[in-house]
Amino acid sequence: MTLVMAFITGVVDDNGYGWAITKALAAAGAEILVGTWVPIGASEALNIFETSLRCDKFDKSRKLPNGSLMDIVKVYPLDAVCDTPDDVPENVKTNKRYAGSSNRTVKEMAEAVTKDFGRFDILVHSLANGPEVTKPLLETSRRGYLATISALSYSFVSLLRHFLPIMNPGGASISLTYIASERAIPGYGGGMSSAKAALESDTKVLAFELHLLATKHQKFVEELSRFCLFDL
Repeated sequence: MTLVMAFITGVVDDNGYGWAITKALAAAGAEILVGTWVPIGASEALNIFETSLRCDKFDKSRKLPNGSLMDIVKVYPLDAVCDTPDDVPENVKTNKRYAGSSNRTVKEMAEAVTKDFGRFDILVHSLANGPEVTKPLLETSRRGYLATISALSYSFVSLLRHFLPIMNPGGASISLTYIASERAIPGYGGGMSSAKAALESDTKVLAFELHLLATKHQKFVEELSRFCLFDL
C-alpha cells in the first residue's frame, strides 16, 4: 500500500487544531511532516517544539487510538512571511535566534521537502500569527495589520505556489478559518478577523483558478488539488 504523506504547517505545540489534524491524519495512516514557526515573532516556537518532542513531553498527547505514538517524520523551520531568502530583513538574518534555522523561507522549505521526500499528498495551512492580536482593531497599527495579513492569509497563496508542483495527483489542501471572519469576536484583534476573512476568499479563488488551469490545459489535470475550507 502506498503511504500518504501530509505536510502540516503552523503546529507549535500539542494544542490547537493543527495538532488535532496532525493526529487524525497519522491515525489514518499518513506519514507526517511539520512546518513550525522559527523564533522571530513566535516565542522561539521551533526550539520549544523540537525540545518537547525529544524530551517526550508530548507522549501523552501523541497517543493514537490504536495505542501507538504518533511519529513525526521531520520538523521543518518555517518563516511563512518570507517567500525567498531575499525577503528576510537584515536585522532578522543577523538575529542569533533566527540564524540557526536553515531553509526557513517558503521557497527553501519546499526545496528541502523535494530533496528529502520528492513529492507529497496533503498540505494543511494552520498558520496564524498576529503581532497586535491583543489590540482592538481601532488601535491596530498599519504595520501590525499588514503583518497579520501576510502571516495568516498570503502565506497560503505562497505555500501553494511553491508546493503545488510537488504534490501528487489527487492531492488535497485545506485552510482553517474562524467565525471571527463573519462576526465580531471580542479579543480577536490586530486584524486577525480581517485576515481570516481574506483567507476564506483566497481559498475559494485559488480553487477556481486551479480549476480553470486544469480545464484549459490538460497537463495541469494531474496537478489539480482539491481545496476545502474548514469553518471552525
